[in-house]
Amino acid sequence: MRRAALPDHLTNGSFSLRASDKAGVTRTRTAAKDLVTVSRGIRVPAKSEATGSLALRAYTDLDDTSILASLSAAHIWGAPLSARWSGDWRIHLARRRGFSFPRRANVVGHLLTFLPDEVTEYDGVRPTSPARTWLDLASVLNVAELVAVGDYLVCSHGSAFPRPKEAICSIEELRVIIGSHPGMRGVRSAREALDLIRVGSDSAPETQMRLLLIDAGLPEPVLNHVLFDQSGVPVLWPDAAYPQWGIALQYDGEHHAGAEQHLRDIRRQDMTASQGWMEVRIGKQHLEGERPAVVSTVRRALQSRGWSRYDR
Repeated sequence: MRRAALPDHLTNGSFSLRASDKAGVTRTRTAAKDLVTVSRGIRVPAKSEATGSLALRAYTDLDDTSILASLSAAHIWGAPLSARWSGDWRIHLARRRGFSFPRRANVVGHLLTFLPDEVTEYDGVRPTSPARTWLDLASVLNVAELVAVGDYLVCSHGSAFPRPKEAICSIEELRVIIGSHPGMRGVRSAREALDLIRVGSDSAPETQMRLLLIDAGLPEPVLNHVLFDQSGVPVLWPDAAYPQWGIALQYDGEHHAGAEQHLRDIRRQDMTASQGWMEVRIGKQHLEGERPAVVSTVRRALQSRGWSRYDR
């Protein structure tokens, strides 16, 4: 017998039996072999490659009290997680205190206290707000990892950039949520991280680069700096900059390996030189090891431009 087709909205990710019941799908159909039972009351089409909110939506559709939190909420917001956490796809499911503890396969349960606006609806799921997600992560991430997530959430670029960008949340929102939960686990790490979060970092490696330079006692580079030509047209957007010494730091990720990108990088370097600036290119290898090469590379560039360690 030919199976009845599922409604389209149930075919592109996980769904709860609550959702399929509302759609008029019989329980016999949801027991068919083309659907996988990943947890009690949750089905996923066998050939589904859904990720993010599509993969997780059934968990908050189980009832009106379930909330994606911690690492699962971080995945929803697209936050950069280090290798030790990015592969952890256990579902972090929370309920407010007073409700039953979430218990099911592959689920890490939490009972949490939420203030108004700390739970939101986003892309078909119910996660903690960006700021609350960041604070919850403070109990599992180290300070550097927490800074990287914070940088991602507050990153914005103005109209002078090729692709203007609005922040997901603000530094002030992070500050407020810390103040709202003074006794929460990890809040000390959150306070330490907050002092290091800056607006304008586009990636976790760029954050790591900046933190390594600060830790080594070098000047902190400026983010969101724009170089203009003589006509006042923006022409360069370094990942980080030392305007006082005319140095542009550019982090070259894996996408810079292509031939077309290589040509763009050469043009960018020529443009930087034409502005009287020096470009310092940093790669992944410069950030690795006990004595990362980025420190000595940037120190030499600064010294060549007249900086000394006695400068303030």
